Amino acid sequence: MHKMIRKITYSLGRHVSSMARGTTQVRRLLHGAHVRIHPSVQEALVEGRPVVALESTIITHGMAYPVNLSMAREVEEIVRTNGAVPATVGILRGQIHVGLTDEELEFLASSKNAVKVSRRDFPFVLSQGLSGGTTVSGTMIVAHKAGIPVFVTGGIGGVHRDGENTLDVSADLTELGRTPVAVVSAGAKSILDIGRTLEYLETQGVCVAAFGESREFPAFFSRHSGFQAPYHVRDEEEAAKLIDSALGLGLSSGVLIAVPCPQERAAQGQAIEEAIQQALSQARSKGITGKEVTPFLLQKLIELTDGKSLDSNLALIQNNARVGSCIAVALSKLQKARRKGKLPQRGDVTPPQPVSPLPASM
Repeated sequence: MHKMIRKITYSLGRHVSSMARGTTQVRRLLHGAHVRIHPSVQEALVEGRPVVALESTIITHGMAYPVNLSMAREVEEIVRTNGAVPATVGILRGQIHVGLTDEELEFLASSKNAVKVSRRDFPFVLSQGLSGGTTVSGTMIVAHKAGIPVFVTGGIGGVHRDGENTLDVSADLTELGRTPVAVVSAGAKSILDIGRTLEYLETQGVCVAAFGESREFPAFFSRHSGFQAPYHVRDEEEAAKLIDSALGLGLSSGVLIAVPCPQERAAQGQAIEEAIQQALSQARSKGITGKEVTPFLLQKLIELTDGKSLDSNLALIQNNARVGSCIAVALSKLQKARRKGKLPQRGDVTPPQPVSPLPASM
């Protein structure tokens, strides 16, 4: 009887301790004057339920109104349907929002002056009271501070074509190298140099894994890039174990799960490549550089492909939301099992012993 009581007390203590850690992390973030966490997200974080972070640059700069608004609503609903809580990250009038109301989604979707916000942009945007959509880099920072380990996006940024000369490399890549969040995307955007992007991710120490049947690294609109991902996970359980392992090691770097666009709505490689070359040529002739390049190219591709690229874009973000939320649920189950003592505690692993110094030479 006494053993049973001790076991129940120990189990309850672990559960309370876990909830207390979640509460403390949320409270710390709430204490910042620049942050607001939606009640549904806050409740889920405190209770240890799965939450999926979503970016907002795809809303403010990736698609035109009102397609962007319907896309954002649908993606959030997909996350809910698959058992997780959506937390769209955005900046409204100088305040970071983790989770948006429908009115706030519409505000960002219809905004004409929204700023594209990456790591470097936060101080200025917040200090000036501006509104904006967070990039992959910006969303990763906020997700990590809020204690959200899984983040879904369309495609990450990367090394731009001719990047070896222009040094135009997305901050998404360096963020993946220093922020421990799992990013679920359809690989890197097709408009980029995929090979150099993968090389850069390797240099940054980012674990990259293709998701599904193939190890080929997807190229956003297209399922095929001609490059292999370093690793491969077959389903959400394997992906969750990979993420759990990365978080447990405390490497302070992210994980990239690359999910191919659904076959029936993926763009054909040759057709999309020809359109990309035309779009790149027009961007160069107009002198478009920096963070304006990607929005320009994506919009131009919609025109050049008669809307087929937009259809692929919608399909891949919806699919990523489904896969990402399933991964978040599987990860949450893993973490709960560990808290209940059904899996080894990370702290139970014997730390490596320091090597004894060699004796000084005679």
